[in-house]
Amino acid sequence: MAPSRRPRVALLGFTVPDDLLAEIIARDTIMPTQTHTFAWGLVRSLRAADCQVHLLSAAPVSTWPGNRQVRFRPGRFRQDGVDGHLLAFVNLLGLKHLTRFVAAWRTGGRELREQATDVLLVHGVHSPFLWFGVLRARRRGVRVVPVLTDPPGVALPTDGRVVRLLRGLDVALVRAALARCSGVIALTPALADDFAPGRPRLVMEGICATEPAGVDETPPVATRDVVYAGGLSRAYGVDRLVEAFRGLPGDDLRLCVYGRGELEGWLRDQAAVDRRIAPPRLLPRAELLPRLSRASVLVNPRPVDRDFVRWSFPSKIIEYLATGVPVVSTRLPGIPADYTPWLSFAEPDTVEGLRAALGQVLSLPPGAAGERGAGGARFVRETRNPAAQGRRMYDFLAHLCGLTGERDAPADVPAPAPDRVG
Repeated sequence: MAPSRRPRVALLGFTVPDDLLAEIIARDTIMPTQTHTFAWGLVRSLRAADCQVHLLSAAPVSTWPGNRQVRFRPGRFRQDGVDGHLLAFVNLLGLKHLTRFVAAWRTGGRELREQATDVLLVHGVHSPFLWFGVLRARRRGVRVVPVLTDPPGVALPTDGRVVRLLRGLDVALVRAALARCSGVIALTPALADDFAPGRPRLVMEGICATEPAGVDETPPVATRDVVYAGGLSRAYGVDRLVEAFRGLPGDDLRLCVYGRGELEGWLRDQAAVDRRIAPPRLLPRAELLPRLSRASVLVNPRPVDRDFVRWSFPSKIIEYLATGVPVVSTRLPGIPADYTPWLSFAEPDTVEGLRAALGQVLSLPPGAAGERGAGGARFVRETRNPAAQGRRMYDFLAHLCGLTGERDAPADVPAPAPDRVG
């Protein structure tokens, strides 16, 4: 049975215009670049599958005082041919969740009605948005499908006792909401297994952006660059990467790290005593992509023994591979098996393991390195591009909406369990 029409989708989350993201990065303690990239990847994928999409979005900011702006006003925007609403909220602990829920209830409820929505996609495990879906959208006959990119309630080193208690409450609220959703799209199987057991699921670890890398206008240098881009923290293994790099021979090697995080000061100290280490820099995406493309090797040093790793698929893996540069990574359990031919794994994920994997890639003849990089780029561009991932999402959502026959259900969707009463 062929679908009679395409699902009409509302994406509730953090899909904001590029100019607003630039303002947030300039003054916030967090760097929501990957959230932004993935959100717009969802939009482009759905549109590639001819699904109608409209956006309900809140600014992705850290709670005051991490971001000093307290009041975020409502508004409308249009980007890439897609219309969206910015939701108002008060950026203070406790009030942030409450006011986002109220804004979603008011603006979102009206939009779902006016746009005749079939599916509410909820980006992330944000309890106000999930419960708006459960309490209002679902009871209007709209299928509620969260997109799980991270586990709920991840504690930060700076969290005090009150914040940790609130995070625990939030985890319970998230779990209860997920149990009432129509299905989930998850970056890793573990996210679906642990937080939405029994729900129909689509495992989709990421989307390969197709925009060109651009032109690197910096003067050419006679160095072989080992490059990392992302959060500059011990949790992501950046300190191990520095120590691994120190033991590599070659005066022409240079370690370049791009991002923001707790290790910025420490990295500047390392650069001051080792001329092969460049000071850390935070670059706009348009400037970062050309830097990645001219590297000799790109590195994902994330340790495998962290609590959150079983739920993790770093989006930088896809971004790295798309550049056509060889990639070294630790063997995270969330990396699908079909990536294995295109990655050089650091095993074990220690300083010594990273150093050995980097040395092996750096010793490849230029032709072999080029072939490996080109193969990885071809793999992600052909299998994880917006059109390919959009088809998978369309099949999944159409099945949940009853727009396709049972025999046409996607292969990785378990038989749907009956929705629980909210």
